[in-house]
Amino acid sequence: MSVIVLIMLLIGLIILATSTILAYLISKRKKDGRYEEFDYRTFFILGICFLPMGVPLFITTGNPGLMGLTVIGIIYLAIGLKNRDKWKTT
Repeated sequence: MSVIVLIMLLIGLIILATSTILAYLISKRKKDGRYEEFDYRTFFILGICFLPMGVPLFITTGNPGLMGLTVIGIIYLAIGLKNRDKWKTT
């Protein structure tokens, strides 16, 4: 096997293990009654931070991987705005 295939398999296994552990922890917290709803305002704030960071970094470095910051920023903004009624105010 080539090195790229091995790296992709390793990344896939890490994602699978992380997802499994996260699902287990969330289900355990729900059973114990300690589960709290997300603070969707935080998603909105993170989206505001990631969106303007990704574009200049992508343009200045030319690294297409940094465009992912912009995509994550757009996704976080959309999640935060869609659930605006569930924002927690401090």
